[in-house]
Amino acid sequence: MERVRRHDPPSGGPLSFLFCFFGSSTHLASVAGFNGRAAQVGAASYAPASQATPPKDLSASQGCSRPLSRVDVSVKAAGFRPWRRYIGTVVKRVLLAAPRGYCAGVERAVETVERALAQNGPPVYVRKQIVHNSHVVEELRERGAVFVGSVEEVPEGGLVVFSAHGIAPAVRSGAAARSLQTIDATCPLVTKVHAEARRYAAEGYTVVLVGHAGHEEVEGTMGEAPSSIVLVESVADAEQLEVEDPHRVAYVTQTTLSVDETREIVALLHRRFPSLRGPEKEDICYATTNRQQAVKELLPHVQLLLVLGSANSSNSQRLVEVARTGGVPAHLIESKHELDESWLEGVETLGVTSGASAPEVLVEGLCNWFRGRGVAEIRELSPAEENVVFKLPAELRRSAA
Repeated sequence: MERVRRHDPPSGGPLSFLFCFFGSSTHLASVAGFNGRAAQVGAASYAPASQATPPKDLSASQGCSRPLSRVDVSVKAAGFRPWRRYIGTVVKRVLLAAPRGYCAGVERAVETVERALAQNGPPVYVRKQIVHNSHVVEELRERGAVFVGSVEEVPEGGLVVFSAHGIAPAVRSGAAARSLQTIDATCPLVTKVHAEARRYAAEGYTVVLVGHAGHEEVEGTMGEAPSSIVLVESVADAEQLEVEDPHRVAYVTQTTLSVDETREIVALLHRRFPSLRGPEKEDICYATTNRQQAVKELLPHVQLLLVLGSANSSNSQRLVEVARTGGVPAHLIESKHELDESWLEGVETLGVTSGASAPEVLVEGLCNWFRGRGVAEIRELSPAEENVVFKLPAELRRSAA
């Protein structure tokens, strides 16, 4: 067995020799001691010359004239990112925001589909995503849930679950026209917003809905009184809003908004319409508020925040915005597999949280990823508990009785 030859050392002393030694990606991986694929690359150093990949000369010339301080060694043959990224990775601790993850409405919605499958067997149809998290949706799909875009896709007489985000009355009517069995998993806090919108509209008010266009919750709320509800997405929208009677204006909000931004919009509406009416208790979900506050408490202690959640999750997106507004870089990822290690350069303390529709197993997976890389200190900054529980839909309670 003939070992693969190293680069010939150039003149210039021991430092230059070491530089040329590490110029071989096979020796770099072997000396660095990486596990997995890197170990296989290290083993290549002892393969027959006819089978081994010749060492690549990464210097500017055969004389290895590039300064050591500018070395950018790559081991792409082994599937690694450039070595320079690992040099800058110095994460020493991971702080977890609390509370984080599932809210009571999401817990209820997911359990609703699980119970429906257990009681009726598959298929159980679900209109839209039951909650905005791809991991949850895939798990339920594997158990027999069938996700559809509209009730027209459900066979007549079939069983359909309405998602946590709520539906417009027209959807309910469409389901009845097809003789569908229905289970309504709408979050009770969303149902509260629907009731407020209907009441204000019935009393002759222009109802300002503060929310994001295209979100399923907004579509459901606007469907309660489409001729009376106007959508406001920003401060600029609120400034330009024109209504028929400035003395009869009321507002409701989407439950998953930024607390600070919503407060600013509502304050402007109050200045413009002094007789403005609104809910006795704010519409933004308790879990949305708590998770944003937990992020704010985390920010002084971290250099980067990772938010576990799906891109179509409004409350997860708001957590990223809260961090960035507070001056801390933040990224939204579905799972540990979307982590870009270059984000970790220079980060000693990392913050982690998760949106209200993200299961804790995703946080555990990310923490285990860091444990596997030697991060021993992983803890909650300030442990907190939420004790809110919502009853399952009446349809399931009747079936279980």
